[in-house]
Amino acid sequence: MAAGGYAWWYLDALSDDGDSALVAIAFVGSVFSPYYARARRLAGASAVAAEQHVALNLALYRRGQRGRWTMTERGATALQRTATQLVIGPSQWAWRGDALELSLDEWGPPWPLSSRVRGRVRLHPLALGTPAPLDLNGSNAHRWWPLAPCARVEVDLAEPGWRWRGSGYLDSNRGDAPLADGFRRWQWARAALDGRHSAVQYDAELRQGGQRALALRFDARGQCTPLEPPALATLPATGWRLGRSVRGDAAQPPRLQQTLQDAPFYARSLVHAQWAGQPVLAMHESLDLDRFNQPWVQAMLPFRMPRRAG
Repeated sequence: MAAGGYAWWYLDALSDDGDSALVAIAFVGSVFSPYYARARRLAGASAVAAEQHVALNLALYRRGQRGRWTMTERGATALQRTATQLVIGPSQWAWRGDALELSLDEWGPPWPLSSRVRGRVRLHPLALGTPAPLDLNGSNAHRWWPLAPCARVEVDLAEPGWRWRGSGYLDSNRGDAPLADGFRRWQWARAALDGRHSAVQYDAELRQGGQRALALRFDARGQCTPLEPPALATLPATGWRLGRSVRGDAAQPPRLQQTLQDAPFYARSLVHAQWAGQPVLAMHESLDLDRFNQPWVQAMLPFRMPRRAG
């Protein structure tokens, strides 16, 4: 991997009853790490190995209950990689047959005894995505790869004792430079259109100027079809006054169902919308990298992202 760069693998799932959600992200070169950002400022991005800043982020949500959130950063000694396995500290992602299995054992701040996440998550792709990564910023320095945009997920967590099944999604992002060098902000959303189809939307504001808009539909045969991006609609700002927007058919304007994560520079939400004529419940994120670079935000992050030596 390029020094100062990053790679992450993102998995999310929504339960069939709509009451539970899960997001898991494995980072090599943690793009939201205050420690990685500080090291690049002091030494220059080209002098800092991405492998020195690895992390696994877990976020669990359930309607009417307290969720759980973990993200512990570690150094290169906590990282192991093979063609089929990624190990970060006590947790691992591994392909076993035709399923991706996450074996998880993580702790979250600020009360470790009440915020452990331990158990397994299995993702079963219904079809693979594009045969190669897609260029996000026009220079191929930042790339997105929808690996399994149509999937089923089984969640079996001994702690907090949650077991459910639902629709899932898996992708990967990789960059040869810090994420904030390529983008100022973006809006992203994905949704299952029916049992064996899904769609993804990207709206990115590039650092060097201009916009990048993607709207893609995936089917269970692995076919990817560009969609005409529907109209962009404004959603209510978050508690941190972070702007949010999402695309949706004009016949049914998008509507915010729930804010899952509300941070100074990032928000994760569930949004009702209509895409390609179908009503959907979309997983949605808003990211503001200008906010992320602010000193007051950097000073807050270690309280949510502790770092361990190994």
